[in-house]
Amino acid sequence: MTKNPTVVFPRAKEVAIEDREVPQPKPGEVLLKTDCTMISIGTEMTAFSGDHPKGSTWEKHFIYPYFPGYNNIGIVVKTGEGVSPTLAGKRFGTWGQHAAYVVADAKYLEPIPQAVPDEHAVFFTLAEIVMNGVRRSGVRWGESVVIYGMGLLGQFCARFCRLCGAGPVFAVDTSAARLARLPEDPLLIAVDPAKEDVTAVVKARNGGRLADVVFEVTGNAVLIPSEFAALRPQGRMVLLSSPHAPTLFDFHDLCNNPSFTIIGAHNFSHPPVATPDNPWTQARHVEFFFDLVMARQVDVEPLITRRVPYTEATGIYRKLWEDRSTELGIVIDWRQA
Repeated sequence: MTKNPTVVFPRAKEVAIEDREVPQPKPGEVLLKTDCTMISIGTEMTAFSGDHPKGSTWEKHFIYPYFPGYNNIGIVVKTGEGVSPTLAGKRFGTWGQHAAYVVADAKYLEPIPQAVPDEHAVFFTLAEIVMNGVRRSGVRWGESVVIYGMGLLGQFCARFCRLCGAGPVFAVDTSAARLARLPEDPLLIAVDPAKEDVTAVVKARNGGRLADVVFEVTGNAVLIPSEFAALRPQGRMVLLSSPHAPTLFDFHDLCNNPSFTIIGAHNFSHPPVATPDNPWTQARHVEFFFDLVMARQVDVEPLITRRVPYTEATGIYRKLWEDRSTELGIVIDWRQA
C-alpha cells in the first residue's frame, strides 16, 4: 500500500487529488480501505469557498490545505496496538475524509448491518445530525412543521418529522428538482417560496393556524428573520443549519414579544454518553437510522443524485461551485483506488 489518493482543497476555490502516504494506525486506531464517501454539499462547499467571516468558527476550522469529507464507509485492513484484530475485514462507517485509506479511532466505529448497502449507509452522518435536531425540537404527534431548505438535512428532517407523527409538514425550497425528491405523502406539502407565500399556504392547509415548529436548514443567514413569519406565538424555531455569516436579529419582535423558543441543534449537542435521561448518543441514532433503512421506513435511494468514481471528484466540486441547486447526495466510489 503505497498510494493514497486524497481530495484536498489547497486553498479557497481550488481542489485537487493528491497521492499521499497511507496513514498507519496508532494505538487505539484502525486503518480502513474506503468503499465510498459522500460529499456534504453544505459544509464542504463552505470550506471550498473560503467565504466566512474573519475570526469566526468557520475560519478557525477551515485551515488550508483542507481535507474535506466526513461521510466514509470502509473495511478495516489493519488494527493498531490495543485494538482487537477481529475487526479486520469488517465494514464500518466513520467520519473519515475523501481518501482511499483513512484511520479512525476504534471507539467511534459505526458497525453496518449486512443488509444496508454502502451507498445507503454513507448517509449515516447526516441522518444522525437531523435525528438529534428533530429530537431537540420536541416535535410531537399532530404538530405542524415548516422546514426551510430541502438539501439533504431538510430532506431527512421532513421524513423524520412525519415518522414522529407531525403533520402537515411544509417543505420549502426554490429548487423544483429538490422538491421533486420528496416522498409522496398527503401531509408532506412542497412549497416554492418564489411562487407562493409560505405563511398563506401554511394557514390554508393547517386550519388557519401557523406552524408549531419551524426548522431553518438553508444556511442563509439573511433569510432567518423572515422564516419566523410562519411560526405561531410560543412556537419553536430550530437552527438545524450552520449559517456562515452573522444575522441581524430583532430579539423583541422575533423572540421576546411572541415568546418564541429558539433551539440550537448542532451535532455536537449529542450527549457524549448514554444516560437514563437521554440515551440518544450519535451511535444510538446511527443504529436507529440503519434500522429504519432496513425496515424501509426511510428510503435514501431518491436522495442520491450522482454516483462518480473518485477520479472525477475534482470536477464535481467545480460544478457544485457553479450550481448546486439540483444536487443532493453525491456518492464517490473508491473501490478502484
